[in-house]
Amino acid sequence: MTDLTSAAPLLEVEDLRVHFHTPRGAVEAVRGLSFTLGRERLGIVGESGSGKSQTGRAILGLTAGNGRITAKTLRFQGQDLLSLSPKQWRAVRGARMSMIMQDPKYSLNPVMTVGDQIVEAYRQHHRVSAAEARLRALAMLARVKIRDPERVFATYPHEVSGGMGQRIMIAMMLIPEPDLIIADEPTSALDVTVRLQVLAILDDLVRERGMALIFISHDLPLVSSFCDRILVMYKGRVVEDLKASELHAARHPYTQGLLGCLPKLDQRQETLPVLRRDPRWEHGTLEEVTR
Repeated sequence: MTDLTSAAPLLEVEDLRVHFHTPRGAVEAVRGLSFTLGRERLGIVGESGSGKSQTGRAILGLTAGNGRITAKTLRFQGQDLLSLSPKQWRAVRGARMSMIMQDPKYSLNPVMTVGDQIVEAYRQHHRVSAAEARLRALAMLARVKIRDPERVFATYPHEVSGGMGQRIMIAMMLIPEPDLIIADEPTSALDVTVRLQVLAILDDLVRERGMALIFISHDLPLVSSFCDRILVMYKGRVVEDLKASELHAARHPYTQGLLGCLPKLDQRQETLPVLRRDPRWEHGTLEEVTR
């Protein structure tokens, strides 16, 4: 596991807020989120709508046009992200920070071959010849455990399986050699066997390259086994920040409730427990809600 105490912060986030203007009024999707990230694997968990994905998109400057980002601090490798121009954002995004989306069939360009898309991702940030970029792309396809990279290089996204499509997405996001990867539910659409293979690939690459990883998921057991640290989000706020190895000892009633709702294969259950929510969770501190 990564030594968290020796990892210098790559990302500093303080009081991050994401607002959306909708026909029904303003919606605050992320409310006062703060954390720092070193060269570690950070899991962000919570229910759908808790603000996990919007947090990742805000860090990458990918918030939708009707959204507004504010923060006291949003800094990556010492650079203030909130002050970047669109041109500066394009230089940072991809080269230094990348995002692996949830479903490759919605993220890959259907009218470009797999190889052309990976080559384009590499040449966008490196001044190299097409021939060299092709060699790099083939090497990266092999690195993510794709057999016969030459054949896959020439295929279109609709010609590959979901698991292979996700590996292609990982290859495309990693080929510029970023320092931070944000993986948004990268295994939710995959079967169990392929999911483990994809996680093993991510784990190897993070360890070998010394990258930071933000792993966004609703799967608590998966995150606890894969990450170093976990942020638990509820209605746009972080309600608990703890080591992944200590998830079983979570103190917040919301985290405990999520864990309690998981099916237990070694116990007979007629019905699964239902999470009983407390209005204090929305604004109260951990100390206030655990009294």
